[in-house]
Amino acid sequence: MHHGLPRQAPGSDASTRRLLSLCGPLPERPRVLDLGCGPGRSALLLAAEAGAGGAEVTAVDLHAPFLEELRAAAAARGLGDRVRTALADMGSLTGEDFEDGCFDLVWAEGSAYILGFDAALARWKRLLAPGGTLVLTECQWTVPEPSAGARAFWDPHYALRTTAGNLAAAQAAGYRVLGVHHLPDADWAEYYGPLAERVRTLSGAESPAMAAALAATREELDVRARHGHEYGYTGYVLRPVTAGDGGAWPARPETAADAAAVREVNLAAFGTPLEADLVDALRTDDSWLPGLSYVAEAPDGSVAAHALLTRCEVDGVPALALAPVAAAPAVQRSGAGSSVVRALLAAARERGESLVLVLGHPEYYPRFGFVPASHFGIRAPFEVPDEAMMALVLDDSVPVPAGTVGYPAPFGV
Repeated sequence: MHHGLPRQAPGSDASTRRLLSLCGPLPERPRVLDLGCGPGRSALLLAAEAGAGGAEVTAVDLHAPFLEELRAAAAARGLGDRVRTALADMGSLTGEDFEDGCFDLVWAEGSAYILGFDAALARWKRLLAPGGTLVLTECQWTVPEPSAGARAFWDPHYALRTTAGNLAAAQAAGYRVLGVHHLPDADWAEYYGPLAERVRTLSGAESPAMAAALAATREELDVRARHGHEYGYTGYVLRPVTAGDGGAWPARPETAADAAAVREVNLAAFGTPLEADLVDALRTDDSWLPGLSYVAEAPDGSVAAHALLTRCEVDGVPALALAPVAAAPAVQRSGAGSSVVRALLAAARERGESLVLVLGHPEYYPRFGFVPASHFGIRAPFEVPDEAMMALVLDDSVPVPAGTVGYPAPFGV
């Protein structure tokens, strides 16, 4: 049913170019891996336009006829020497062609759902060279409360999240976000227009399998017509904090069972009880925000790192204070602390917070996007080096307040 159609998911050349522009500078002849390439619309554009003079593209799919279409199209456009096809499972890439750090750009338009967004982030990370970029598009909710009709279709098939949920997942997996692009409705028309026309030409009498496929496709088209305003595709342009390392410390909200372990990590990290006592005091203070105390797990499931956000103010305007951040001595400088901070900041962004403040090391926190708070006219309530008092704006649509930081009472300032 899909043979000969230009696309296998919503998209357009304009969106591919937009996502490519968000990647920033690329090598002169970047090595690109297009996963779940289908008939290769994106692969052809990347081969022609990525980098200074086009890319070397390895296009992967499990459907041989799609790869045949791509090879023919590449030859017709004079790109045969730049596009190599591979009949392979994008979820289990092995061999010398898919070694760690082989690609400057890993591209997946409309295919990550086959593995699942989180699994794609984890499995494809190792393929990126240092400084490499992952680009993928994902179907997601575009309204806060999807209707029962939309959920009745999607929930049994694929658990959609919101943009905020996917950003949180990406950051928790050890990526920083270079850009986000919401695909317009026209990109759906590029996919569904030819598909709907094909459906109209088929009867289903060809085989039981074709009849079932037609029924499923008609339902999909109908749901889009009725509920298309509730979901859409979004492209994410991501760069691992350490491209090619292939791993991350899983981070999650703490549970009541973690309290003792969190205290032990803070005691071990700082060598004094001050920070551990501060966490305990904040737990019973009005500034405590359920869901904004995060832990990173070691491979054995134990708590390896902890980070906490609590409510503070800037001249009466609500903000968040990041403190403390602690990693067990055995895992310091391993990425555990960075993982838990990224996940925590993503959670704060998802719940609609707009400003985070931290008093900390000026060579550590800028990696998360923090800048001197003085840039916004924000100052600490006591004397500190200007570069040590930092701020991170989570929502730039909200005005940043100026003034003095007011910490919760347990901080003692």
